[in-house]
Formats: sequence, structure tokens, C-alpha cells
Amino acid sequence: MKTMALHTGGPMPEFENLRGVDGAVYGSRDFVSNILIIVFSCNHCPYVQAYEERMMTLQREYESKSVQMVAINSNDKDNYPDDSFEHMVERATLKKFNFLYLRDEDQHVANIFAASHTPQFFVFNRDRVLSYSGKMDDNWREPENVKETYLRNALDALITGQPVKIPETMSIGCTIKWK
Repeated sequence: MKTMALHTGGPMPEFENLRGVDGAVYGSRDFVSNILIIVFSCNHCPYVQAYEERMMTLQREYESKSVQMVAINSNDKDNYPDDSFEHMVERATLKKFNFLYLRDEDQHVANIFAASHTPQFFVFNRDRVLSYSGKMDDNWREPENVKETYLRNALDALITGQPVKIPETMSIGCTIKWK
């Protein structure tokens, strides 16, 4: 089902009609921040769960710098019922997510992004050119022992007009659960 992978320097794939846990429907053109982070996420993956607090902290710290994070759950809900829309609403409410959490019911967005893991981060600059893809940092289990902050480094470079020194890292986490 997957298409060719996105590469840094390429345009952001367009999408529409993704339902958010807030009840609204979103498409790629709805996001107007200077920097857009699309993260493929879900409810059940322990890697995602380990990163949720860091994701909220990052959104809080970078929101004033015109950075927006949007999480998209594309997992098959039939075989992974914890990833259903109803459970997404429950998790977002329980954790008090400060970023949008969208449902890709037919998996078309994961497909056009060639997403493979949760969490997997894609960072697009103001022209919606892919500037970074991969993991958030180098230690999913122990935030206090992180040495490389790949996502933050990419954001800081884009904000200051510098090139992203490490534009791609290998994503780690659970694989996307395809239908």
C-alpha cells in the first residue's frame, strides 16, 4: 500500500478531510504556521506514549515561534481498537493534548507520506518543503538521558534561517498498522 518515501527538499503532500478529536475536519491547507510538524502517532504504541509529554512540551515551547504540531493516527482500528477515533478523543482529553490529533481512517495520508512508524516526525518549512524527517531524539525511554535532540535542532535551524544539519534520522517505534 505504501508509496515512495518522501525526501528532504520535496513538497508536502496535500490531504483533506481528516477528523480531529476537537470535532472539526482538517486538510493540509488549514495549517498556516511558519513551520509545520506532522507526526504519525497512535494511542497504543509504547514509543508514542513515552513521547507524548515531550511532544506537548515542544508544542508549548515553540508555539510562539509559529510552529504547529499535528498528530495523525492512521492505524487500523479493527485489529487495534485502542486506536479508534473514540479512544483518540478519550486519550487526548485524558492527556490534555495541546496539539491537533487527527484520524486518517482510510490510511491515505500515511500512504502519501510513506509513513512507516509511530511516532514519525515530518517537519515542513514555511514553503511546505520537507526539512526534517525521523525521530524526536536519541532516547525514547529516558528523557533525562537524551543527548541528541534531532527534532528541536531542526526547528531551531529553520527558525534562525540555517540549514538543518541532520535532515533525516531513522524512525523508531511501532510500525503503522495497515489494513
